[in-house]
Amino acid sequence: MYGELKEAILSGALEPGSLIDKAGLCEKLRVSRFPVSAAVSRLAYDRLVDVEPQHGSFVTRISLDDVRERLFIRGALEGEIAAEAAQRMTRADRQALAANLKQEEAAVAAGDSVMFYTLDVAFHRIMTDRLSMARASDVLESLRVHLERTRRLTMSTPRQLRASLNEHSAIAAAIEAKDPAAARDAMRHHLSITGARLETLAKQQPDLFSP
Repeated sequence: MYGELKEAILSGALEPGSLIDKAGLCEKLRVSRFPVSAAVSRLAYDRLVDVEPQHGSFVTRISLDDVRERLFIRGALEGEIAAEAAQRMTRADRQALAANLKQEEAAVAAGDSVMFYTLDVAFHRIMTDRLSMARASDVLESLRVHLERTRRLTMSTPRQLRASLNEHSAIAAAIEAKDPAAARDAMRHHLSITGARLETLAKQQPDLFSP
């Protein structure tokens, strides 16, 4: 139950600000109220749900300030990880990035956004995994969960998926060339574009966001 509701929130199936119909979920899934309430409580702890006594439980709106700060942290950290990757990644490590990009290309060609999202996460994880940066990976995973809704909302069109693939390719090319500065810049550029798309989306659909 928790996983299903969380995925619905992260994917945008339950939009920011929308009411979580507990009774409706119980009826639809044929479960008692307890597992639904427990799942909502966990999501409230994750700061993905706002519980308002006497009013109901609502999907938390996306905080612009929170996302901006998380993107700032992610850009600083992942930029340095990309630079480190350019210096330390082995041939096998770089081949893993190349294999991921081929799969991303296939996902873009097929218009499979769900698969692309999965491969996008994997692309970034390859660097921390191959460099044995477990602690950095933990930090990035925490950031990723709270940036997931933004990422999916800002990569919803075939054109945006293609652009993201091209940005990944630039990062991989800099790593292949063993150019730390270029890898750092390519990664920071990639993440800055997510920020720019966010600002545009916030103007177009302000009801999804809080200040």
